[in-house]
Amino acid sequence: MRVSIASGKGGTGKTTVSAALASVWTEAVGTPVVAVDCDVEEPNLHLFLRPLITDTHIANIEIPVIDVELCTRCGSCREICQFSAITILGDTPVVFDEMCHGCGACAAVCPFGAIGAGARELGRIEEGAAGAIAFLNGRLRVGEAMSPALIRAVLTRLDALLAERETGPAPDVICDAPPGVSCPAGAAVSRSDAIVLVTEPTPFGIHDFRLAVEAFSPLGKPMAVVVNRSGLPADELEGLCREASLPILARIPDDRTVAEAYARGRLLPEVSPAYRELTLKLAKDVARLVPEVRHA
Repeated sequence: MRVSIASGKGGTGKTTVSAALASVWTEAVGTPVVAVDCDVEEPNLHLFLRPLITDTHIANIEIPVIDVELCTRCGSCREICQFSAITILGDTPVVFDEMCHGCGACAAVCPFGAIGAGARELGRIEEGAAGAIAFLNGRLRVGEAMSPALIRAVLTRLDALLAERETGPAPDVICDAPPGVSCPAGAAVSRSDAIVLVTEPTPFGIHDFRLAVEAFSPLGKPMAVVVNRSGLPADELEGLCREASLPILARIPDDRTVAEAYARGRLLPEVSPAYRELTLKLAKDVARLVPEVRHA
């Protein structure tokens, strides 16, 4: 089972929930777990799980390389590119590497085979473990804008790691998704079996929660809600959840001790026995979102 922890806005407690779930998942659900940080622009799940990183890979995106001897300047590549990443200036074919999305359309339409494959570094993929929790994250190269491509590379590496397992039960996956509802968030949740939306009963939180529901509902995946900073007036938020038929699995109180623990890099189950029980129950409820996957 793959669960993405997402949110309409940043700062709602997405990583708090992701780290908490990963820390108790095996105890609550009975299966191993892989924690994946797909917020590649600013990964911070490692600050709470404290994994030992044992391997690092460079992730690249394929970009076109033009053979000027074979190129006839016909312009087919320029016409097919939707991102203006390739053009002809005077008599010189030019590739703007940073604008290329790596789709390969230019090479496919070139009638003379003048376009080959090069590479541009997107960032790094880091692997390791935090005790019994397998860990994987992406870290975008400074100055790189193509975060969805790196997120897809992280998920592809996750597929490979899961395929390499030869013994024992298949692990479940907790994915800490990027905030928002744009392309990075879409890329992170695309391969998940379920989505847990973390929100807060503030005007900004409610506004962006509505956007998240509108963005992710068409994916047809089971969704549920965790309300952070619960205790503030929440009538509008509760009404939105009822209207969208979204169950609220947990309410994390607006508690200073939780904020203090978070600031020290501590996990939610470590705050108190009550929060430990809340997290264990949340993990069990999340696992029930897609029973057909868990019993496949």
